[in-house]
Amino acid sequence: MVAQKITIEPVTRIEGHAKVTIHMKEDGNVEHAYFHVNEFRGFEKFCEGRMVFEMPLITPRICGICPVSHHLAAAKAADEVMGTPPPRPAVLLRDLMHMGQVIQSHGMHFFELAGPDLILGFDTDPAIRNVVGLIQANAELTLKAVNLRKFGQQIIEFVSGRRIHPTFAVPGGVNKALSAEDRGKIQAGIDEAIKTTQIGLSIMKDWAEKNRADIERFAVLKSGYFGLVTPNNGLELYDGNIRLVDQEGKQLECFDGRNYLDYIAEHVEPWSYLKFPYYKKLGWPQGVYRVGPLGRLNASDRIETPLAQEEMKLWKSLNGGKPVENTLYYHLARLIETLFAIERVAALLDDPDILSTDILNTRTDFKGEGVGVIEAPRGTLFHHYWANDKGQLTRVNLIVATGHNNWAMSEAVDSVAKTYINGKPVTEGLLNRVEAAIRAHDPCLSCSTHAVGQMPLEIEFYDPQGSLIRTLSRNIA
Repeated sequence: MVAQKITIEPVTRIEGHAKVTIHMKEDGNVEHAYFHVNEFRGFEKFCEGRMVFEMPLITPRICGICPVSHHLAAAKAADEVMGTPPPRPAVLLRDLMHMGQVIQSHGMHFFELAGPDLILGFDTDPAIRNVVGLIQANAELTLKAVNLRKFGQQIIEFVSGRRIHPTFAVPGGVNKALSAEDRGKIQAGIDEAIKTTQIGLSIMKDWAEKNRADIERFAVLKSGYFGLVTPNNGLELYDGNIRLVDQEGKQLECFDGRNYLDYIAEHVEPWSYLKFPYYKKLGWPQGVYRVGPLGRLNASDRIETPLAQEEMKLWKSLNGGKPVENTLYYHLARLIETLFAIERVAALLDDPDILSTDILNTRTDFKGEGVGVIEAPRGTLFHHYWANDKGQLTRVNLIVATGHNNWAMSEAVDSVAKTYINGKPVTEGLLNRVEAAIRAHDPCLSCSTHAVGQMPLEIEFYDPQGSLIRTLSRNIA
């Protein structure tokens, strides 16, 4: 059999652009598969020279899927640079908007991006393995899924005044109070959102039970796990210390996010523009870890809302109390977090301070440096700013959620390719499983890279001497 090099470009149903190259042996098995993030990211550099108060307006443009995460991380960093801690009501409103972000992003990913694989099947014709196919298969469920995302987006809009690229959070607080009328509108959607999320949980659990063999062999990886926690090591998405546990669940660190540079370093590989963060004390690659829903649930001991805590108990039982290593369980973790976020919305709306107009601290105590940390839907997000005495930025450092998971996505792609492509004819469904290894992490590649225009899909076959012998392509102009 002639050796091949198979290229998957673009990877579909993710946010942003990436490609995969699968290097084959002559016997039809996989030698190695690579996940390439091949566009350049420049936000850190072109933010230099801007005023710190502009950053909550500039950085949401990094991504149209999770602009709230960048907006709030930037605002939290700016709070510290300017020395303006926000009043409690402003913190509650920021947290509330963030929960809307988590709900809309997680809901969209499970149903619209991952859902076609789980509900319709990995091997389904790609012409219908999409949202249109979901509508045809179950219009009622698809409508519920759309309404779940709508609920999250409406929270963002009612709180901040707009659904994407908000201008709401400013150094020292926020610029808009929540009205009693808008609080009531959000409250009216909570019960339906919980029911839809519980339907999603039932779908995922049923799929996992019926596809146990895939769950147990699809990129089961050993790593550390990383995420924000409450003082009781509960799941936290807006503010808290960062907890890192090892592959057995033992705590390695629990530290203030402001000190992240003491704990995190970044490795580089020549085949990707995206860096590989790792835990300094263990070094590369022993110090690799995972973030996002699976990472956060593994790094947490509990969830401090009742419905999500019941799901957390089941989560902790999946691997005998040890961290869950199965990549496909990212989807289950994502739904558990969605349930938590909806319950958190209900709790925030019941807080007496949520309607307060004490939303901005105008007193400053300029510090010149600040770090903003938040759990974006895809994982832990760092914004670190240095400014001169005029408030003009001299340096910017961003570590985005997708960057933390770069090792995990790369390992998952290689593992899945070697598991499923093993001497048999390479079908589209097998290649879709390789894509699904990336999709499970819900990467936001716009956060880490930037590309202009459309990328085609082209698969090239090479002989052992490296000569191109055949090309398959689609959507090539």
